[in-house]
Amino acid sequence: MSTTDSSDLVNERKALPPLGTGAFRRRLHAVALIATLGGLLFGYDTGVINGALEPMKEDLGLTAFTEGVVTSSLLFAAAFGAMIGGRLSDAWGRRKAIMLLAVLFLIGALTCVVAPGFGVMVFGRIVLGLAVGAASTVVPVYLAELAPYEIRGSLAGRNEVMIVVGQLAAFVVNAIIGNIWGEHDGVWRIMLAVAALPAICLMVGMMRVPESPRWLIAQDRRDEALKVLSTIRTQQRAQAEVDMISEIHDMEKDRVRGSWSSIRDSRWVRRIILVGIGLGVAQQLTGINSIMYYGQSVLKEAGFESNAALIANIAPGVIAVAGSITALWLAQHMNRRTTLIIGYSLTTVCHFLIGIASIMLPVGNPLRPYVILILVVLFVGSMQTFLNVATWVLLSEIFPLQIRGLAIGISVFCLWMANAFLGLFFPTLVEAIGITGTFFMFGVVGIFAIIFVYTQAPETRGRTLEEVEDDVTTGAIYTHHLRAKSAPHS
Repeated sequence: MSTTDSSDLVNERKALPPLGTGAFRRRLHAVALIATLGGLLFGYDTGVINGALEPMKEDLGLTAFTEGVVTSSLLFAAAFGAMIGGRLSDAWGRRKAIMLLAVLFLIGALTCVVAPGFGVMVFGRIVLGLAVGAASTVVPVYLAELAPYEIRGSLAGRNEVMIVVGQLAAFVVNAIIGNIWGEHDGVWRIMLAVAALPAICLMVGMMRVPESPRWLIAQDRRDEALKVLSTIRTQQRAQAEVDMISEIHDMEKDRVRGSWSSIRDSRWVRRIILVGIGLGVAQQLTGINSIMYYGQSVLKEAGFESNAALIANIAPGVIAVAGSITALWLAQHMNRRTTLIIGYSLTTVCHFLIGIASIMLPVGNPLRPYVILILVVLFVGSMQTFLNVATWVLLSEIFPLQIRGLAIGISVFCLWMANAFLGLFFPTLVEAIGITGTFFMFGVVGIFAIIFVYTQAPETRGRTLEEVEDDVTTGAIYTHHLRAKSAPHS
């Protein structure tokens, strides 16, 4: 596409009628709430293992390695779920893909609850992993494609808020159940069973929400797309958006086809997918999910008693929710690249401080558990405020429509593989080099992440998905990403 075409798109975006308020906005928020139940399940099913693992180890006779297998089986499966979910959402539609993953969430949760031994538990975690991975791919794309560009960052970012709400819910449920019924056999089964409730709500709720209008346009179903947009925009705005999306789709459909050949044939598409992979892997190599999965174990190693660690573990969950809500405001007022660079700088400092505190406050020092808890809370707060929402929003924005599901699936596959290997080896790593060495390692990785974001991450705030797509497919996004001037500073 020529520069003139790019200018025309900018002018079209500026000329769009204003957003509707009242019933239109409420309808949009209701649809987003239902879809983000997938994020809630993502958070609960990945976080519940944090408190369920200790009693589960005794009942199922888990070793340090099989403990890692139970945790990481979900994560490895999530990597493949991300790939499968991305492809299915391109072929079947975003809505049908989310309905399928709701069924998988329910089947996986019930399988884990009744698991008589290690093998069935791992199978149930694999089913949950497929659902979690698909949710991490499809839900952000669905939200981004429904959202008007003016509020896309905060709307798409709600999925990450729901993920951490799900994790916090898991920590609170674990603490309540563990302290009330902790002496009973099989208490972990009750913890796992709670996940069935939001799975049912998601399955029922998705029957009442519309398909992504951008996906409908990609299937040449423009009348249906207009009908969908007319329920969440004014009629004038809906028509203008359908015209704009259709225009860029017609221009790009021959250049970017919905298959692997697009990646093979376009170096710009290959490059943006590598950027997506880098963003996903860097997010995981902060070690955030190691804290979410093994937080109780980390706090016990820091010096807390078992029940106290279960309760103290709620603190990172609370700060994660507060940070994610703040991140929604940042998504509307701060450029994505700036947010990421601040986030990686803060998390890297926290990593080194945790390592230093572990050296200067040896085991037995009464201050050690509280200092490490405070630093872990600061780390989680920095992560959720500046990194998680911005990363997921950016991944939902940077890929062309024709291959959006496939491209985000590839990126999130790599994200989950990094997550899975950390989940598998984190207990062994802490056992071998302790908290000190583990967090120093995360700190070094953080330095490389800062360099990567500064040199490679594009800016997308304040632009329509069609403008971003135009720049990606022509390579223009790489010629000005360091300046990051394309987004307004309102």
